[in-house]
Order: sequence, then C-alpha cells, then structure tokens
Amino acid sequence: MKKTPLHAAHVAMKAQMAEFAGYDMPIQYPDGVMTEHNWTRENAGIFDVSHMGQITFSGEGVAEFLEKVTPSTFSTLGENVAKYSVLTNEEGGMVDDLIITRTGENKFFAVVNGACKDKDIAWLQQHLPPTVMMIHHENRALIALQGPKSESALRDALGIETADLNYMRFMVHKDFFISRLGYTGEDGFEISLPADRAEAVWNKLLAHKDVKAIGLAARDSLRLEMGYPLYGHDIDATTSPVEADSTWIMGKRQNTTFIGNERVMKELEKGASRKRVGIKITGRGVAREGAEVFDAAGTNQIGVLTSGGFSPTLKAAIGQAYIETEHALNGVKINIRVRDRDIEAEISDMPFVKAKTKKAAKKKAA
Repeated sequence: MKKTPLHAAHVAMKAQMAEFAGYDMPIQYPDGVMTEHNWTRENAGIFDVSHMGQITFSGEGVAEFLEKVTPSTFSTLGENVAKYSVLTNEEGGMVDDLIITRTGENKFFAVVNGACKDKDIAWLQQHLPPTVMMIHHENRALIALQGPKSESALRDALGIETADLNYMRFMVHKDFFISRLGYTGEDGFEISLPADRAEAVWNKLLAHKDVKAIGLAARDSLRLEMGYPLYGHDIDATTSPVEADSTWIMGKRQNTTFIGNERVMKELEKGASRKRVGIKITGRGVAREGAEVFDAAGTNQIGVLTSGGFSPTLKAAIGQAYIETEHALNGVKINIRVRDRDIEAEISDMPFVKAKTKKAAKKKAA
C-alpha cells in the first residue's frame, strides 16, 4: 500500500489503519468515531486527505477544455473561486466528481478523489488539447481542517488570517494553497502544501487545544449527514448528473457541448427514471449500502440504498438511495429490507443537517 506524508504521524497516534484508495489510511483514532464526529461539529477536526489527487491546468483554451470534460461553465468563473463539478463520460455517466478553482486568467487547480486519480488523469490526458498543460502534483500533501473553530485554530497555530476569505474561495499563503471548503458541511479549509512540510504543519495544528485528529470513518458520517455523494457508492460511471440530483452544477448558462451531453440534455428535458434521495429510518435498525428499498406496502422494490449509517448529530439512522422517480418525493413512506426484515423509513430532503459554512464578514466603511 502507498503511504501519505503523514503516515508515521498516524501510527504514532495509534490510529486504526486500513487500506483506502490504495493507501494505508487512518480509519479512526483511540477516542473513537462518535467522539471524532461530534468534535468536528463543535470544535475543529484535522484530516489527512493527502491520498487525493492535486492537478493544475494552464494555457490557452483551458476554460473551454474544462467545459468539454465537465457539464459546468468555467469561462465566466471568477479568479480564486472554486466550483464543484463532475467529469462525464460518453454515456453521460460520471468519471469522478471534483473541485476546480480558477487561480489565474488561464490557470486552474483541481482536487480529485484518491481512488479515481489515476483513471481521472488518464481520461483528462486523453482529451487534453495541445495548448493546455496538465501537472499532477505528487509532491504535495493535503490537510483538511474542519469545524466552527477552524478559522481561529488556523490563525493561532500557523499565523494565517482567513477572516476575509469567503466560502468556496481560494488564497495563496507562501507555498500553501488554502481553499475555504470541505466535505463536512462545517466551516473549514483544505490546505495544499509541500509534502516535506506536512508533518510539521500537522503537529502545529494538532497542538492547538481546539483541534483533534479525525479518521476516515467520521469523515464519512459527517459527509453523509450533509447528503454529499461518495464516488463509487452514490455516484459512478453509470450515474448521470440528473439522476444524482446534481444539475445545479450546470449553472444558469447551460454548457451543452460537454462529453456525454446527449443523455444529460435528454434527461433534463424528459426526466430520468430514477433519482438520488435522502432516507431517514423511522423504524428500529440501521441500513447499509446495497439494502433494497420497497414501497410502503413492502411488495414492490422501488430502489436501492447506496450509503447508510448512523447520524451522531441526529441520533438516527440515515442514508442515500436511488428511487424510481415517481416515488422520489419528500415524505413518502418506504421500507428498507435488511436481512429479510423490513425497516420503516421515509424519503427526506438533504442535507439532513444544516450546513454551517461561513461567509466573510462585510468590511465597515472607512
């Protein structure tokens, strides 16, 4: 297995390690998943996400290239603004989801999923025009700092002031790339930095009284509460943005020339046969990925669960599922079949927990 630049730090902290995306990653630390989850919601959690892929694009026609490989619009994106999008294949499915940030007139920075980065890079290279340069930054680490005390912890520990940095915005601090975003629904940051400096920065942040190390298990429960999709589970190569209920990534000025546009535009016009929805378990039990979803009578299967688990914040079981569109309405009663037993549930809006991302404070007039 591969190791991130922070691997030795995790082992020293007695983290429970396991394979994830080809890397030996911390699943949880001795305090346990529940404590880690709640700490992030109340304080500041630090995550090693260095397994993810960091890529820069530059050159003439780079925005047009990104508009070919995603359904989003980048030619009008402001500088230092980040956007969530997906790479689409010829069938209108998803190669991966990713965050793309404009860092200059003809420059963009992207972060892709660790499990997908090799195939993503191959896919992007396949469609890359000769005027655009793509660089995979394998010598950089990525640390996420998430939670309501993230801003103060970053300032106290590293002397980095981010009060004027808005949500989904980007800044450069020396050789750090700092983005105010994350996959927990909390205020927070992702910090890209040289790999040889990662452990020192990790330790400085971890020494702050409000910061604890958080493993991948709590990261998953945090993202599930927000209704964020996980690639390979809630979205994949067969899933369209319409099915995934992610058409907002196309924006107001629709991009209609991207790879796989035929299926997506057809589904936008006529609707898709299924839709990703939130699920709240109202009966006793927890349902996991792969559980079958039935109607209220328990006679007709109408979908399948793609993510599921216990929400520490809500103290209830939740999940995501693909449901036949005619049944995919908020409040519809359903049954989840787990080990030949039906558990009562209902379709729910997402996110399950309100996002608490921060907008920068308005400056007072002089």
